[in-house]
Amino acid sequence: MRTKTINWLWILLPLAWHIQARADAAPAPQLSAEQLSGAVKQALDEMGFQFDGYLRSGFYASAGDNLPKGQYQLGGDLQHYRLGNEGDTYIEFGVGKKWTLGNGVSWGAYVMPTLYNGKTSASQVYGYISGLAFAPNLTLWAGQRYHRIQDIHILDNWLMQDGDNYGAGVDGIAVGQARLNLSVSSSGSYANDNASLNNARRANFQLTGIATNPGGKLTLTGAAIGGDFAIGKPGAALGLLHNQKDFLAAGLNNSLFLQTSTGHASLSGQFYNLDNNGAAQGGARQNRIADVLDWQRGRFGGQAVLGWQTVAPDNAAKYRDATLGGRLSYGVAANVKLLTEIGLTSRDTDNQPLQRLNKATLAVAFSPNTDFWTRPELRVYASHFTWNDAAAQANLSGFAVGGRTHAATVGVQIEAWW
Repeated sequence: MRTKTINWLWILLPLAWHIQARADAAPAPQLSAEQLSGAVKQALDEMGFQFDGYLRSGFYASAGDNLPKGQYQLGGDLQHYRLGNEGDTYIEFGVGKKWTLGNGVSWGAYVMPTLYNGKTSASQVYGYISGLAFAPNLTLWAGQRYHRIQDIHILDNWLMQDGDNYGAGVDGIAVGQARLNLSVSSSGSYANDNASLNNARRANFQLTGIATNPGGKLTLTGAAIGGDFAIGKPGAALGLLHNQKDFLAAGLNNSLFLQTSTGHASLSGQFYNLDNNGAAQGGARQNRIADVLDWQRGRFGGQAVLGWQTVAPDNAAKYRDATLGGRLSYGVAANVKLLTEIGLTSRDTDNQPLQRLNKATLAVAFSPNTDFWTRPELRVYASHFTWNDAAAQANLSGFAVGGRTHAATVGVQIEAWW
């Protein structure tokens, strides 16, 4: 392995290309940036290294003094339309190493430090082993990790996931053509090492890849929550996700989420309403339906969402959140695209006035190509937010300080993943 590594590095070092034989040797071939990148990736893969991550940061400003530079939302899971509405800095950098032990067995370790607005933490710290003789196709893992299925990107919300706490599990159990993942977790995490408060514990399953129709796949998820909660009750969660490729037209994809939960189980499959120290607040009975479209047809790409969520807390008034919105991208020139995002949101709480908050953002973005999903993407944007008096009264200590009912932000932001 060491000899192979040295050979690869010798091939890849740019200085080596300038060392040519003085006599009869042929000139060294010139590699493009893409070829060099591919060679580096291949070398790292052969050595078992993994590098990935995410970054967003930039210059943010608001049109008024002491007004937020982002995060204008009513608070629902489906209500944060993020383009021109973040105003923060977030970095995660994942580093992993896999070792091959022979006889098909391998193991690995993975760590993902994070930085959010100057505060450091770690979102993933875990190890795994696979290829065992009695279960050659399974992966056994333990630690804290993302255990994610699918998000809605324009809302920055993973609607199906059950990680983010200390736990252990097994992935890849064959159920026909589908795959079953099982896990157990406590309420402890890297940011909160108290795993015993309330004795909170969770068991989850994910059944993915169930073929339903041409181009269609079904995912089922579930959670069972237990604990000695001072407030609220144990709970459970069930979720269904149907993904359809080429929905109605080529290049148009559809995702339909149907989810329900009770007690201290969240709709996504995680714990619900445990504070940073693991203490329980009130639980809730929740239901959600969300439909998402995404597409790329020529220069035109985007994502749109329609959603409805109800939350009936154990010790507070029931409320209903609605959302309708989307982000569009259109390539106008090489490496240049126009973006627009519109979000219409509301919150209807029992015996209270209806809250409404709407936003609109225009941006010019620069990226390697003009597809919707291409990153890195550097954006120059302007956003405008309006909300009614009911939303202002409910958010006087936040974005509606002084009773105002509108705001504007501008900024330059870069977003990247690798």
